[in-house]
Amino acid sequence: MNVLIAGANGTTGRLLIEQIAKEGEHRAIAMVRDPKQEPELEKLGAQTVVGDLEGDVSHAVHLADAIIFAAGSGSKTGPDKTISVDQEGAKNLIDEAKKHGIKHFVMLSSMGTDNPTAGPSDMEQYFMAKAIADEYLRGSDLSYTIVRPGALTDERGTGKIEAADKINQNEGRSISREDVAAVLIAALTKDELKNKTFEILSGETEIDEALSKVYS
Repeated sequence: MNVLIAGANGTTGRLLIEQIAKEGEHRAIAMVRDPKQEPELEKLGAQTVVGDLEGDVSHAVHLADAIIFAAGSGSKTGPDKTISVDQEGAKNLIDEAKKHGIKHFVMLSSMGTDNPTAGPSDMEQYFMAKAIADEYLRGSDLSYTIVRPGALTDERGTGKIEAADKINQNEGRSISREDVAAVLIAALTKDELKNKTFEILSGETEIDEALSKVYS
């Protein structure tokens, strides 16, 4: 499949491009806001297209069979950007995906999104925006998978995770972006994960096995 990656210039987005290129089963289409970013992402193995989540993305979606939304403003960019990217930008891309008959939409969400007020106060707006985007995707009639990792690290992936509807995060565990990228790619084609929402953390089970058990 041709997989459009929103947030392609971010850390997770770049890992997605590298892993897709290495595996060779799909082709990554990196959506970037700034044309200056294109050469570097093309070197990683992606086709590139200029598009802005806060504007018209129809020309980018037209190239794709599936979408991975890995964009994120983060909590430090302020509430306006959080809403315009994580919430409204996601909704904008979902709307275009519906128009263009996208086969599957994979959303990178976050643990804590199901109860935004229970987490740190500086993350509440971010969690709320992600929650609204997740719910919008669930109600879109698109085939989807929503992946909610815990705290992200830049450590090398282990290829082993824990995956479940709900995971107790009291142990303070995290998960590497490299392993998150692998899960997002796997979610593109796993029938058992279609129209599902689940959480992931680092664990002791190989990714494919862990994902196969989430809804078994």
